[in-house]
Amino acid sequence: MDTTLQDPLLGHVLDGRYRIDARIAVGGMATVYRAVDTRLDRVLALKVMHPSLAADATFVERFIREAKSVARLSHPNVVGVYDQGADGAYVYLAMEYIAGCTLRDVLRDRGALRPRAALDILEPVLAALGAAHRAGFVHRDMKPENVLIGDDGRVKVADFGLVRAVDTVTNTTGTVLGTVSYLAPEQIEDGTATAAVDVYACGVVLYEMLTGAKPHFGDTPAQILYKHLNEDVPPPSAAVPGLPFALDDLVASATARNAQVRPHDAVALLAQTREARSALTDAELDAVPPQARDVAAAGADDRTSVIPRAVQLPLPTDENEGVHRTSRLQTPPPAPPAPPRSRGGNGRRGRFAIVAAVLLVLGLGAGVWYINSGQFTKVPRLLNKTEAQAKQRLDDAGLHAGDKTTYKYSDGFKRGTVMATDPKANARIRDGDAVNLTVSKGPQTVKVPDLKGTPVATAKSDLKNRGLTPGMITRAFSEDVAKGSVISTDPDAGTTRNAGSAIALVVSKGSPVDVPDVTGESEQDAVAELQEAGLKAEIATQRITSDEDKGDVARQSPADGRLAEGDTVTLTISKGPPMVEVPDVTGMSVDDATSKLEGAGFEVDEDRGLLGLFGDTVKDQSVKGGDDAPKGSTIKITIR
Repeated sequence: MDTTLQDPLLGHVLDGRYRIDARIAVGGMATVYRAVDTRLDRVLALKVMHPSLAADATFVERFIREAKSVARLSHPNVVGVYDQGADGAYVYLAMEYIAGCTLRDVLRDRGALRPRAALDILEPVLAALGAAHRAGFVHRDMKPENVLIGDDGRVKVADFGLVRAVDTVTNTTGTVLGTVSYLAPEQIEDGTATAAVDVYACGVVLYEMLTGAKPHFGDTPAQILYKHLNEDVPPPSAAVPGLPFALDDLVASATARNAQVRPHDAVALLAQTREARSALTDAELDAVPPQARDVAAAGADDRTSVIPRAVQLPLPTDENEGVHRTSRLQTPPPAPPAPPRSRGGNGRRGRFAIVAAVLLVLGLGAGVWYINSGQFTKVPRLLNKTEAQAKQRLDDAGLHAGDKTTYKYSDGFKRGTVMATDPKANARIRDGDAVNLTVSKGPQTVKVPDLKGTPVATAKSDLKNRGLTPGMITRAFSEDVAKGSVISTDPDAGTTRNAGSAIALVVSKGSPVDVPDVTGESEQDAVAELQEAGLKAEIATQRITSDEDKGDVARQSPADGRLAEGDTVTLTISKGPPMVEVPDVTGMSVDDATSKLEGAGFEVDEDRGLLGLFGDTVKDQSVKGGDDAPKGSTIKITIR
């Protein structure tokens, strides 16, 4: 069911000016619509705060702050804000409309990107954030959903709804604002928001572009927050073997858990990014990544959230002792005992965590251990173990592998390794029970078919039938491929790809047609000439005043260039030249009268007759002075 049909704002004119045509996206704080400014007749994006939040002065103030902040930036890679206002319960921002998609759409369709594409997206994002940082603002909610990629290839940063001043580093009482997968540790611990939090988020986004997956994932937002605080972002090459060290180093620098170790702002990170790019060869930049697995819970952490500072964070599971507790802790949560990390560990917090964990084991855990001993055990962690290793670990734990071992294709697990268990790891089961294993058969591969000349609908169906996914469609002229049929694929035909991979299609627009210039021709002749060229003509509803005669073509769109056969050229018809007041020249000399009439935009014709052969004074004029006549028309003067 299409829930947009239930949206009360669709078709509504907001604030007497903005006609809402379609819903683009829904976020945690606002909904974004495509709208038309009826005063200026232009398409724009309208961001409307949820009415439930409009009564909260804090959120309204944040909306207004966004409008003022972005208006100050005026950067080509920042989505512009035109207007801000309110209409009853609806508080809105009128923003630049970008026809295209988000980086999230690209990652969802294509998975991991080539390093060159990832850097081509990252650099304009950092340029936009760098302008914000140098202007004194922090975005605080950088994520792929807020990176817009226009149909023309331009990259823009959107949604400065959480923007705040760089020098405002006071704690956010009671809440953390942002999207959990991209929050820097200091945001989680004490709400600090300096330019370094945007740098951290950009590092996470770069990791996601290079691997197709988020670095930290879990079943709940609390688990993800815990990992941001206590685990380094892994090198991208661990997920995509073969990625250059320069990219690992760039991600590590941007996502250091200690904010003091990161580049101090987006400008500094942009410099590091360009340095990393210069160190890569063309082959490294254009290396095609394998299909990356999506290990994050779908949609669980993609929205901007308002997270209470008291959150449920799970203490880690100790495989030897079998301790697993969930404690309600005030952020920052105590971390488990862990070796010191070079990228931001906190020794004091670690010592506190050791004390907390020991108290839990000795106090709360004692009775549970006594009841469980000799009767129950926990399923050991077996993921990524070979089948033989998994069975040995089960034997060591007093369990055994079940008879229902299944084998499935997997893009994320190596052939022969365990990809799932039933029951799951850490589940409590009786000694001697069976654990069923699911073992990876490795990625299922498919050859890309030769689709040249195939109608696009048939090509999409063929790809799906082979286990591939139709990807992005671009269109190009072709002399030898019929309009609407496939010219080529990316990757090329015959290339082997994992099942489910997206295959981009280039579709023919047909043979190119040179657009003839029909301005100045009659409407009928212009339409006939365009049809003869293989194009369609559309007559604009409004006529305009022009130097062309009434009924002739005043202008056309496009004026020149090339179109596909059957494309449309819009013709605007002339209402004729503008009417101009005729000056009174009677009594003037011939030269003065001629100069004045020509200066007003008229042609001059002299009527001397027999009596005026030797005269030099204007006695009469064909249109009286003060009357109107078409500009460019001829005024006859009588000379005596």
